[in-house]
Amino acid sequence: MSRHSLMTDLRLHIMTTLRHPIPAWVTRGKTIRQLIQELQSFENQDLPVRMSVDDGDTHVGISIVQPSGDGAYCVLVNSERYHENEWQAFMDKESPSA
Repeated sequence: MSRHSLMTDLRLHIMTTLRHPIPAWVTRGKTIRQLIQELQSFENQDLPVRMSVDDGDTHVGISIVQPSGDGAYCVLVNSERYHENEWQAFMDKESPSA
């Protein structure tokens, strides 16, 4: 049996063994308006905002908020790795004596 076939079988098994369907908001995400409304519900508006893609086990700060290339989405970006490469090259051009 191929790896693709095994993965398909596993997904089907998981999908058919769920007792309740996954809510649409989990996979659809939030609009900018919904996100702002939810953030405004926090009493402390000075709390740092972090993002996670593993149910909160790990999280990173939001460095940039930008539109996707085609403008279809608002993208929250963490740029912690940017300073290791692109930023260094940029700064080398700006201050060659460094």
